Amino acid sequence: MHQEINNALKVLKEGGLILYPTDTVWGIGCDATNAEAVKKVFTLKQRSDSKALICLVTDDRMLKKYIKDIPEAAFDIMDIEDNPITIIYDNPQNLAQNLIAEDNSIAIRIPDHEFCFQLLRKFNGAIVSTSANISGQPTPKSFKEIHEDILKGVDYVVNLQREKICTKASSIIKLSSDGTVKVIRS
Repeated sequence: MHQEINNALKVLKEGGLILYPTDTVWGIGCDATNAEAVKKVFTLKQRSDSKALICLVTDDRMLKKYIKDIPEAAFDIMDIEDNPITIIYDNPQNLAQNLIAEDNSIAIRIPDHEFCFQLLRKFNGAIVSTSANISGQPTPKSFKEIHEDILKGVDYVVNLQREKICTKASSIIKLSSDGTVKVIRS
């Protein structure tokens, strides 16, 4: 795993794209602060840049680097939820502008996955994590289902957990600054 982390780190720091296993599905990733790298993700996925992407962070401390005012409910949800959960926060900061949704929000997840945790920790910053599919196509449930265009379109494919089968993506909840909670995907 150590070598795979180093290989992925090198690509991320150079503004490239990686294909990597997460706690949910295989993801396309890049440096979440690099607008050019984020643009490459939208291009590869053939996705409109008005559709926001998810970011991964290691923990609460890293989350605070990107979200100025974290609603208290976020900590409660993360503490009680056993399944992967992505939370959409208002008023993000220190991220690539083209990563932030039109309503000035960002979706962030703290993954429960050793490879992701170690990669994020060593990268010391947020990494984009979007499903490894062309926009509008089904999300691949395993590495074998990833389309050839995605495999060829990234700069590095992590050679770990290729046999893992994923049953579903994370749940998504929007926590607005005004206290409104909305379930986007359960």
